[in-house]
Amino acid sequence: MKRAMIVGGGKGGTALLGMMIGHEHMEVVGLADLNLQAQGMRLATTYGLQTSSNAFTLYEQQLPDIVFEATGDEAVLADLQRHVGVQTAVIPAHVCNLLYNLLIGKDELIAELSQQERLYHTIFQSTHDGMIAIDDAEEILLFNRAASRITDIDHKDAIGKRINTVMPSSKLPRLLQTKSMESNQKQTFENGRQIVTTRIPLWIDGYCIGALAVFQDVTDMVDMAAKVTNLESVQQLLQAIIHSSDEAISVVNEEGEGLMINPAYTRLTGLNERDVIGKPATTDIYEGESMHMRTLHTRMPVRGTQMKVGPHKKDVIVNVAPILVNGELKGSVGVIHDVSEIRTLTNELEKAKRRLRTLEAKYTFEDIIGRSSALAFAKEQAFKSAQTPVDVLLRGQSGTGKELFAHAIHNESERRYQPFIRVNCAALSPTLLESELFGYEEGAFTGAQKGGKRGLFEEAHHGSIFLDEIGEVPKETQVKLLRVLQEKEIVRVGGTKASTVNVRIIVATNVDLEDAMRRGDFREDLFYRLNKMPIFIPSLRDRREDIPDLSHYLLHKINQEYGRSVLTISERAMQQLLSYNWPGNVRELENILGRAVIHMNYADKELDEMHLPTFAAVEDRDEHLLSERGDTEGTLAERMAQYEQRELKGALVAHNGNKTAAARRLGISVRNLYYKLEKYGLEKIDLQ
Repeated sequence: MKRAMIVGGGKGGTALLGMMIGHEHMEVVGLADLNLQAQGMRLATTYGLQTSSNAFTLYEQQLPDIVFEATGDEAVLADLQRHVGVQTAVIPAHVCNLLYNLLIGKDELIAELSQQERLYHTIFQSTHDGMIAIDDAEEILLFNRAASRITDIDHKDAIGKRINTVMPSSKLPRLLQTKSMESNQKQTFENGRQIVTTRIPLWIDGYCIGALAVFQDVTDMVDMAAKVTNLESVQQLLQAIIHSSDEAISVVNEEGEGLMINPAYTRLTGLNERDVIGKPATTDIYEGESMHMRTLHTRMPVRGTQMKVGPHKKDVIVNVAPILVNGELKGSVGVIHDVSEIRTLTNELEKAKRRLRTLEAKYTFEDIIGRSSALAFAKEQAFKSAQTPVDVLLRGQSGTGKELFAHAIHNESERRYQPFIRVNCAALSPTLLESELFGYEEGAFTGAQKGGKRGLFEEAHHGSIFLDEIGEVPKETQVKLLRVLQEKEIVRVGGTKASTVNVRIIVATNVDLEDAMRRGDFREDLFYRLNKMPIFIPSLRDRREDIPDLSHYLLHKINQEYGRSVLTISERAMQQLLSYNWPGNVRELENILGRAVIHMNYADKELDEMHLPTFAAVEDRDEHLLSERGDTEGTLAERMAQYEQRELKGALVAHNGNKTAAARRLGISVRNLYYKLEKYGLEKIDLQ
């Protein structure tokens, strides 16, 4: 049942009240008129209805579904239409009269319509509400100007036509079946306009003769409501994002007054919303200048400013950026970082850097390619060594894969999840090598960092350390190394306190250590301590049967590095590889294959003989140099020593005695050059 209110207690209002009292679908909740003694007002009092001289007050009290304006005063109608909400239908006086006449009787209605035709056109067409009425045959009877404006349909194209042919979305025909009024219904027309409508069945003498729809265009209001809703959603989303951040955030408006803070800000500064919101941007500052105010003044961001904030004088670093909307300054946002947290992160970074220096071993025994008996024996020895804590000495020529074996031994041992430190002893000067291996105390030497530094043995605690080129370690460092092997203790440079380390030592060399001992360059006690588990890694020429497998493995690796797709090696090319002596071992094989692939066409899929260097020419050249520069008599070692001496002299002469330049030309370290000069007694030579 719908609630109705009548405005006007004159003849029309009185008649309308009398007609609606006791109606099964309509309940009159009140009547308003300026004249409290009007006939309708007295009748309403008799029925026990609420009356008032102020229609708006009565409307606010009752909030009816329908307001019948029965005064006929257009000013009153306009005031009602402005005052009531969209949920309430305002029925003008002429419609009230129309409804009354329809309900009184069809004949009387027809007579009245003919008399009121001009008045109908004036009032019906001037109302702001759209009105459409149909008869019981669903043909359109009424279609006012407001309806034409809202639906974009000319009333001339509508009058007399079936409603569904003009407006397929119309719900008016439904009322002819249900005979029930529908109030404040939302509907969208074919042109996209959105309306709120009240549909009323029209009755005469108990017969439904048609239906009337009164509607208002609410498209603009719906769009505005949607925009407001979207803005509220965006605001809630931004607030949720800021509040969920672990970064301390504060936002101020263009006047520098606090707008928003998040829980992280409160945890950091000790200030809550009551302390900050609506207060000046300087409120939270204990020491320093407000970066919010500087940013608002300059419109430029501020980065990395240190200050103290909050009652606890928290040391922080502040980043502030302006908030610009379409070029207009709306405020600024600041992100505050706890300096103590930054210090913690810095320490973590240092730990990470140290960890990066101790990358886990990358290779396993499966990465050592080859099925020859010589290699299999070396792998078997290395595998057995990995199962025990014994220190290992890897011996073999340069390029045979000693470091690969060191990785594999570590990865196969119980220490596989602990650090694996790699040190090339020939790449560091004697002084630097000792400080790197054993660390140093603060003030141990000029430039020593504050607090001292951990050595690589300490970094390798519980793990493994691989010392390559062990034959290049100076004798003074060998003493300390022997102590580590025997006592598992190290003493930092400049220190006196011994520290225990639990570390497996894997060393490698291509130097003849026995010869070095005879010359006094390598300590015997250190040699015998290291020589508990020697593993001899065969040269490539001693395991030629591994060359095919190695070549294809290396070819796959080179393809990945260079973005190539060479699939196979021809039989002729493989014979070339098998026939070469490989003084540089696996490293030389990889270099030659790499150069060959680089010079191939991108479309080539097979590496052929023409892509390889002429190995015979290389060997002939080396033999020619040996025969030209030295006696071909004697053992291979003696002939190689003669050749090495001449190369050393030639490099020194070419660079006027500059040992650094000579070492660079020969591709060896300066320390290694000094060692060889001492070995052959060439410290003083004639440069002429």
